[in-house]
Amino acid sequence: QVQLVESGGGLMQAGGSLRLSCAASGRTFSTYDMGWFRQAPGKEREFVAAFRRLTGTTHYADSVKGRYTISEDNAKTTLYLQMNSLKPEDTAVYYCAAKERSVNYRDYSIYTYWGQGTQLTVSS
Repeated sequence: QVQLVESGGGLMQAGGSLRLSCAASGRTFSTYDMGWFRQAPGKEREFVAAFRRLTGTTHYADSVKGRYTISEDNAKTTLYLQMNSLKPEDTAVYYCAAKERSVNYRDYSIYTYWGQGTQLTVSS
């Protein structure tokens, strides 16, 4: 199994940029689909971005498309989420997650491994 640890969150102003990282230990991401999710206070955890291993494709929630980019390092031990043009509504705890390869990538309940989360707060 893989252990995940996120980092990089913080307090940002609207319009700014930030990159979150998710480090793996135990094993690499090489056989897993990877995802980023976020959860704002009082709201359900929601899909942000995903990388499907089998197809090599990336997928984004409409709310972040064009602003966020998911990527990984060549060693497949660190997952990134580059966030640009930040908005106050991006404020949430951000989680990275891993699952066995499958077609579905938006449903958080099918992800097996989760990090502890990192807080992003965007002020207007």
